[in-house]
Amino acid sequence: MKRLFLISFLMIAFAVNAQDASQNNGNEKKKKEKIYNEKGELIKKGWNFGPLPVVGYNSDLGFQYGACVDIFNYGDGSRYPKFDYKMNLEVSAYTKGSLNLRFYGDFYNLLPNSRLFVDAGYFTDKRFEFYGFNGYASPFFPHLSAWENDRPEELFFFNDLMPGAKGKTTFYLMNRNQFRFNSSLRRQFGFGEHLYYGFGLSYFNYDMGKFNIDKYGDVVTLYDIYCLSGLIRANEADGGNVTQLKLAFIYDSKNHDSDPTKGMYFEATFTGAPDIIDGDGYSHLTFNAVWQHYVPIVKENLTFAYRFVTQNVIAGEIPYYAMFNSNMLFYKKMSTDAVGGSNSVRGINRNGVIGAGYAWLNAELRWKILGFQFINQNWNIALNPFFDAGMVTQSFHLEEQEQAWDLLRENYDVNEGFLIDPIYSGEKEGIHTSAGCGLKIIMNKNFIISAEAAKALDARDGNGLRMYIGFNYLF
Repeated sequence: MKRLFLISFLMIAFAVNAQDASQNNGNEKKKKEKIYNEKGELIKKGWNFGPLPVVGYNSDLGFQYGACVDIFNYGDGSRYPKFDYKMNLEVSAYTKGSLNLRFYGDFYNLLPNSRLFVDAGYFTDKRFEFYGFNGYASPFFPHLSAWENDRPEELFFFNDLMPGAKGKTTFYLMNRNQFRFNSSLRRQFGFGEHLYYGFGLSYFNYDMGKFNIDKYGDVVTLYDIYCLSGLIRANEADGGNVTQLKLAFIYDSKNHDSDPTKGMYFEATFTGAPDIIDGDGYSHLTFNAVWQHYVPIVKENLTFAYRFVTQNVIAGEIPYYAMFNSNMLFYKKMSTDAVGGSNSVRGINRNGVIGAGYAWLNAELRWKILGFQFINQNWNIALNPFFDAGMVTQSFHLEEQEQAWDLLRENYDVNEGFLIDPIYSGEKEGIHTSAGCGLKIIMNKNFIISAEAAKALDARDGNGLRMYIGFNYLF
């Protein structure tokens, strides 16, 4: 862990040097005049260019390594710490088999009174986690969640279903490759300083399939069982294409985008997904709402921040692979998957709360314990203890899930001596909760190194402490 923090500081130093070099390019012989605002912060102007290595850690994904470049334009500095334009290009990988290729651009006032956001990326995940549908309605067996453990005898009967299955378990894993493109435009209403409307166009290609890392052989997974039982239908098992058209209404009074200390943000987004490419009958309409509130307790040094997100299918039928995605207008995080893991309910199983509709809550205290200037940059050190919660609010094929195991046993003549049901637990859905704390290193209110640790408060959501080291606040 000490090495991770050391590397994080080296990342920051590298970025600082790159930004200073960019600012001073062509002006080596002319020293710039330093200008400070009323808070004593050094005002940044013009372009800031920062190539830097990507180093992180995620308990679900492993160690992250790669490179990225951040490009900021602060204009004449009158809006600092807000920026006019930001662009980011990242190429990174995780040691457990994920790859990220992503570009995004966030442009304020490129068009008058507008914000344009463009995001494109390709993501592979050889160990994409799948725990079944409808939260606690799907049983969780902790001894099956560790890849190194032997498969218990209760599941040996699957050798008859899938000859050649080996003795190492990868039960909750599958393979997913995803291409994503998203373009969103937000414009201010003629009335109301903080009121906006937005449009969006998104496209996703999902390549879903069986877990297929060679060294594990032909293993049996929950995904295989869902396909055999028909809970995952043949025309959606391998993934597909999703085209989205979005209409959003927004209220935004946050005082800053990356490090807000007061204000509110509300977004209501209707997302229509006509099945115009595959023609499998999976056209659907979803409604997504986001409420974020930042309550100052001690000026800008102590803030109570909370976020509530909900999403439901209000018409049509959604394929299982599209349920993982949270359909917000702007995608600020690398991953848009919910619910569970570093982007939503920290500390519980990644993708552990999946249904046609779901909701989650994040609540945290953001305490800036130290602020200073160093190497011509503005710095803060902050702590953020937090509590997260989430649940499925709209079930997905629940009645079929209840009957799937009995039908599977009948169709494949499973030995009566093995009665374990890996599909349906018989339990009702409840609230999945976790708690933890984070440490933030903040530079110029826009570049944030984040380290968080969280633990599920119910053993059905996973065991042990989970660590997430990366960038930015969660919201």
